[in-house]
Amino acid sequence: MSRTASSAHWTSDAVRGGSLRPVDLDSGTNGWASPPGDLFLLRSPNYFTKHQKSPAGDYLLAPAGMDWLKSQSKLDNVLARPDNRVGQALRRAQDEGKARKSFIFAVNLQVPGKEHHSAVFYFFTDEPVPSGSLLGRFIDGDDAFRNQRFKLVNRIVKGPWIVKKAVGNYSACLLGKALTCNYHRGPNYFEIDVDIGSSAIANAILRLALGYVTSVTIDMGFVVEAQAEEELPERLIGAVRVCQMEMSAATVVDAPNAPRGNKVNHLSVLSQDSEMMVVLSATRTQRRICHSWIYSTSIRINFSASYQHEEKIPK
Repeated sequence: MSRTASSAHWTSDAVRGGSLRPVDLDSGTNGWASPPGDLFLLRSPNYFTKHQKSPAGDYLLAPAGMDWLKSQSKLDNVLARPDNRVGQALRRAQDEGKARKSFIFAVNLQVPGKEHHSAVFYFFTDEPVPSGSLLGRFIDGDDAFRNQRFKLVNRIVKGPWIVKKAVGNYSACLLGKALTCNYHRGPNYFEIDVDIGSSAIANAILRLALGYVTSVTIDMGFVVEAQAEEELPERLIGAVRVCQMEMSAATVVDAPNAPRGNKVNHLSVLSQDSEMMVVLSATRTQRRICHSWIYSTSIRINFSASYQHEEKIPK
């Protein structure tokens, strides 16, 4: 699958649309960009014998834009919504007899709060994903397989010392072992909803990091982890750089099935000092956690991950 897809021109509007627009990779703010794949180090062909990693190279899928959304309730399966702009763009193209084979892969990072936010990253291919490939097996597999394989690789590009100290500069984590992930398969898309609110540690560090969101730039890469030699080398599904995002930039969308009453998260009343204590306590004791991390848009989160999986990425 090529990173450049000539026939799926429907993505032009999708890439440029949304509340966060494409910006310059090095100097852009309040937007997103596509970082070079070689900035990420993934498992190399000899990883299981020599434990070596190598630059990731090109993405398997091409970028198709980003959404930063706000709603009164959590947004699930956003690509199934009639008002989803990326899904609309593909449907319009297919109604015109174009992009018949195009397929969207989306990651929806769900950020809890009084008002729920979602950072949704879209990638696409204009050719079918090979069924025997690791990515094809992931899409067609069951949730148990997916939870064991879906990996986030992060690197802080720019940020204040306190954020770097709390979360580290480089890390990788199997998200399904750390957080609740829900998977949605449609006729021309696959979406992963990552519920950050499912982890108390993630929630606490998220709230701590929110105060620094406009000064942080982060790269996020999405990977299906290779766990057998024949699955090597690892490849990036796609990656995104979120550049010093403004929380207020979110697009407001209607909340489907909005709850009658607000659910209060037990961490929502914590002061920033209390949140820092949660973070530091978790770091000191290292109770069943690794330094794995989400940073929704440029919200960098160090969260409780599986004690069985820790993977440090060298500089």
